[in-house]
Amino acid sequence: MATGLTLIFGVMEIINVAQGILVILGAYLSYALSVHWHIDLFLGLLITIPALFVVGIVIERLFLGRLKGPEKTAMSILVTYAIAIIFEGILNYVFSANYVELQAWYVNKSIPIFGIYIPYIEVFGFIMVVVLLSALYYMLYRTRFGASVRASLADQTAAALVGIDVRKVSTICFGIGVAVTAAGGMVYGTTTAFNANTAYDLISRLLVIIVLGGMGSIGGALVAGIAMVTIEDIVNVWSPTWATLSFFLLLILVLSVRPQGLFGKPAARVA
Repeated sequence: MATGLTLIFGVMEIINVAQGILVILGAYLSYALSVHWHIDLFLGLLITIPALFVVGIVIERLFLGRLKGPEKTAMSILVTYAIAIIFEGILNYVFSANYVELQAWYVNKSIPIFGIYIPYIEVFGFIMVVVLLSALYYMLYRTRFGASVRASLADQTAAALVGIDVRKVSTICFGIGVAVTAAGGMVYGTTTAFNANTAYDLISRLLVIIVLGGMGSIGGALVAGIAMVTIEDIVNVWSPTWATLSFFLLLILVLSVRPQGLFGKPAARVA
């Protein structure tokens, strides 16, 4: 989920506040496929990932692609927040405000690993993450399109000067950034009861992750995500009250030492 958000910011310099509700949309799509068509949650990703890719393309073309100028980043917060409100209303109307949770045989069963019982869904989810991030890595570093993406990440103006269609790259990257929320939403929905309002808690955590990892750093988002969730779970054993707060205390501690985040690049100083 955070990888998609940081990819969008890195290429487009857009802060997608709607990422949280899009994660919930992915969870609801998996829920609908599972309940109404009895499609396995992981198999359903073959439908939900392309569907959310199309949703991302439409959002970028209709709204975000029109943002220009130095106020682009700030305006993107307002635009994506409006999009989030619209999706929230639609989801509440279609699915109601009742909490739901995704169910499958592997959700409540565990596998013993070195004496520790780990839910199957977490094992399968981890494997899925490895596959998806490996595919993303291959795309970014082993394909011509990936070279265009990395060039756009480094400098959009320079990329345009060497013939890269930055607008097209931005559109596709936004679609990919939204598409991966389908996978994240599916796993999230199996471990946490959710409704449309859950998106607010999600987006706050996702923004913390990409800021901690370094704005625009995909590897940083991965490391920060693992670190934050691990620390929160450890603190939760000691005190559930402090578990959520630890998420933000770590952010403050790291940024006080490295304002650019763990893997972010220091901002250039103007003389």
